[in-house]
Amino acid sequence: MSPEEIVDGQLAAYNARDLEGFLGFYAKDVPVHAFPSGEVMADRSGPAFEERYAALFESSPDLHAELVSRVTHGRIVIDQERVTGFMGGEARSAVAMYEVGPDRIEKVWFVV
Repeated sequence: MSPEEIVDGQLAAYNARDLEGFLGFYAKDVPVHAFPSGEVMADRSGPAFEERYAALFESSPDLHAELVSRVTHGRIVIDQERVTGFMGGEARSAVAMYEVGPDRIEKVWFVV
């Protein structure tokens, strides 16, 4: 699959709140960083990553991320999304940058 197809797959699983499908698009040790600080927000090597998304999917039955724009440069995919239903709150804008390996997302940065 192309980097865009992998990122599209995780977005579809996110919108379906399909935890196992969502996790399947990520490398087992994927780090999630805050951008630009580089602070690690989550790390898939432990339970925090899975627990974070399990709790989000459980508490947000109307969760939906709409792709607003995308930039792809080689194996880097940068998405701007409009997220609604996030823990019952108002719509918000989100920007995520994914470094995609041959078959999974290997690094993530969220612009905060």
